[in-house]
Amino acid sequence: MEKVWCGVMGNLSSLTLYVEVACNGLLGAGKGSIIAAPDPEKMFQLSRAELAVFHRDVHMLLVDLELLLGIAKGLGKDNQRSFQALYTANQMVNVCDPAQPETFPVAQALASRFFGQRGGESQHTIHATGHCHIDTAWLWPFKETMRKCARSWVTALQLMERNPEFIFACSQAQQLEWVKNRYPGLHSRLQEFARRGQFVPVGGTWVEMDGNLPSGEAMVRQFLQGQNFFLQEFGKMCSEFWLPDTFGYSAQLPQIMHGCGIRRFLTQKLSWNLVNSFPHHTFFWEGLDGSRVLVHFPPGDSYGMQGSVEEVLKTVANNRDKGRANHSAFLFGFGDGGGGPTQTMLDRLKRLSNTDGLPRLLLLNQFHDVVTGSCIQIVAEEAMCHYEDIRSHGNTLLSTAAAALCAGEPGPEGLLIVNTLPWKRTEVMALPKPGGAHSLALVTVPSMGYAPVPPPTSLQPLLPQQPVFVLQETDGSVTLDNGIIRVKLDPTGRLTSLVLVASGREAIAEGAVGNQFVLFDDVPLYWDAWDVMDYHLETRKPVLGQAGTLAVGTEGGLRGSAWFLLQISPNSRLSQEVVLDVGCPYVRFHTEVHWHEAHKFLKVEFPARVRSSQATYEIQFGHLQRPTHYNTSWDWARFEVWAHRWMDLSEHGFGLALLNDCKYGASVQGSVLSLSLLRAPKAPDATADMGRHEFTYALMPHKGSFQDAGVIQAAYSLNFPLLALPAPSPAPATSWSAFSLSSPAVVLETVKQAESSPQRRSLVLRLYEAHGSHVDCWLHLSLPVQEAILCDLLERPDPAGHLPLRDSRLKLTFSPFQVLSLLLVLQPPPH
Repeated sequence: MEKVWCGVMGNLSSLTLYVEVACNGLLGAGKGSIIAAPDPEKMFQLSRAELAVFHRDVHMLLVDLELLLGIAKGLGKDNQRSFQALYTANQMVNVCDPAQPETFPVAQALASRFFGQRGGESQHTIHATGHCHIDTAWLWPFKETMRKCARSWVTALQLMERNPEFIFACSQAQQLEWVKNRYPGLHSRLQEFARRGQFVPVGGTWVEMDGNLPSGEAMVRQFLQGQNFFLQEFGKMCSEFWLPDTFGYSAQLPQIMHGCGIRRFLTQKLSWNLVNSFPHHTFFWEGLDGSRVLVHFPPGDSYGMQGSVEEVLKTVANNRDKGRANHSAFLFGFGDGGGGPTQTMLDRLKRLSNTDGLPRLLLLNQFHDVVTGSCIQIVAEEAMCHYEDIRSHGNTLLSTAAAALCAGEPGPEGLLIVNTLPWKRTEVMALPKPGGAHSLALVTVPSMGYAPVPPPTSLQPLLPQQPVFVLQETDGSVTLDNGIIRVKLDPTGRLTSLVLVASGREAIAEGAVGNQFVLFDDVPLYWDAWDVMDYHLETRKPVLGQAGTLAVGTEGGLRGSAWFLLQISPNSRLSQEVVLDVGCPYVRFHTEVHWHEAHKFLKVEFPARVRSSQATYEIQFGHLQRPTHYNTSWDWARFEVWAHRWMDLSEHGFGLALLNDCKYGASVQGSVLSLSLLRAPKAPDATADMGRHEFTYALMPHKGSFQDAGVIQAAYSLNFPLLALPAPSPAPATSWSAFSLSSPAVVLETVKQAESSPQRRSLVLRLYEAHGSHVDCWLHLSLPVQEAILCDLLERPDPAGHLPLRDSRLKLTFSPFQVLSLLLVLQPPPH
């Protein structure tokens, strides 16, 4: 804070100035480049600060000259307006004398005459939208984002006050909530200008989330929380989804948008593709279920324009839909690190608003760099702390819920096995014993319910019809067989055979081995944590183990396993247990990696004895097919794609599925299934992925289609294991199921308390069709339901959506990949 004494016509008055100083630039404090890890030794020095008088007439002359020269250059030598602009600029220089301010109006009148010549009705119309894209966290921590929001939006408010025609679009409810809590006066002013129509909240989501990694339900929560915030704080929900800076879009987003009252979508990052140029800028996007939304992709290839002539002309020239769409958005304002529009940008756009030769200016209206890991170390550490809090609170809620299910208090009498998935499960579990030990047991638990299990000390070992057999040969190889699949590992832990026992069908390609770890050099051109370049595929190096490292773990019966160690490099190592349980259709690979690399990429490969031109990958609320070949540049650009819990390669009658519990990068080239495991980028976080990792993937050969074979259910089971909780005392005598479904094509994804639930008596169920089929399904209920109503994703009841309850069942009808939300009002408890 600095106090300055100012003399005004012989009088002295004081002016207090506040200066905020931070040890970083607009885009962080990277060492050598903006995306490098922060430099802890970086120093800044403020050496000079001056007060100056702003001469607006001089500023406007400079703006006019800049624009005239831009028009002369941009329109080119064959355009008449280009010569007129150059002639006007020359006249202005001739009549203007910097030492004689009285000549300034004459020069300005010349510019006004030029800019006042209007364009025709057929000119392309640009809708200039003031915007300040602020990454919720990226090269700076969350706390700095809060300050960026305040600084940027104060500037925007000042511009709105001085320019009544200026309209500013603002996304991300999380940022607005931070401002509300930390700067309540600023928030009130934003609400005031929102009522005037100048400050326009957009987007409808809590943050501008990643479009690939979050689950379907996580995406729904983004809209649910975001739209409710905008309605509560600004009086209305958003009608458009705003995601300019995210690198990818789920095929289920159109349906999710529809369910949240949104029919329009704006994005930008399609322009960053290094291989192909997207063929449209204004188009309808049809999602996996057939839902359609109108999409606009601003042709200027930026969400941070500055109002220059070059940018305006580029917007018109780039437009791929000239014959159909004569309008496009022009997002202006400093972005990523905040700042937003400036008065100079507004002055440029005002001058260009309807000038002959240029397009016409209408001044209208879970974060993607955090969940993906493309942020600095301090942000990743904060995110991990948030996840730890969520896990802690979640475990507390889980214990409370388990006790409430049986209306008792936790006690020592046995265990309660809880199944959170909507189908019956029979699985091997490691149950806790007194003293910290565990014992294996085969348990059966009904759909979305629980089953009591006696204390482990009184459990009798169950002898299944086909136990797991484990055999180690003299050469060190190990065979695991449960009567469903037979697995053979070579002495280093690689998979040499995977047989579907009933048919004798081999799943591994002849002469090849699966579970082959491979290492690649991973050196992008610039965007280290973001890009994976196609040329990395040329550096493939198999990681070879040493014979004799494979040993038998669990010796058979309910479970058989083998484990081995693998030295990936001098700095990194891996240990893995290969596990096969009784009655299980897939083999699991429990993996622990100590990873200390630089610009390396670790994958695991499974060459399959399957031939198909398409592979199938799970996405949110469904799945889609992608090619296994590189016939076109569009195919080649998908040398690695994203997937959620599973991918599958099938031919008629047989297929092989690769399941996982936490990885998202995948590919199938030819007949080789590949799962991306770990990278080692050094910018913007030099420690990204370093250290200890645990993950599990699984391999499932199957007869027929992956739908009929139960691949979807198997992947869910791998990701959501049965839970063993202390049983209430007295322990319940029988099993209990809350919900079950009559069709395996339908997944009950979510059961949650309704957002507005009087006396907590309402639940919301989210279901989706997972096979890609039309299907009727009965939902069986064990809860005392008073009323059942279809609702949208924002939990607003459908007036025509009341469903009749018949013998504790509801009939639901689905089209392929359709998501349905169901509001259940429970009966009040008896007095």
